[in-house]
Amino acid sequence: MRLLTPDQRKFLKAQAHGIKPVVMIGNQGLTEAVVKETERALAAHELIKIRVLGDDRQARESYLADLCATLDAAPVQHIGKLLLLYRPAEKPRLVLP
Repeated sequence: MRLLTPDQRKFLKAQAHGIKPVVMIGNQGLTEAVVKETERALAAHELIKIRVLGDDRQARESYLADLCATLDAAPVQHIGKLLLLYRPAEKPRLVLP
């Protein structure tokens, strides 16, 4: 799992303001298909939002931690039912402060 500085996190939150969720975690939870789709989305976009269906906050926190550990991504934000993840591409499009 990657770690971000507070300034980097603030920058990424601002960049994510206008993007829509590209992955959805349903009632089945964190399945292999969800992990693969998240991997594809991170490779394509660097910064992604994930919408989680369900009201269990602990489960959402667990999904965020598991995805970040599995995909070598950085957790940016968990707000409500949205998770925000970042992983730089080989040729990063976002230049972090």
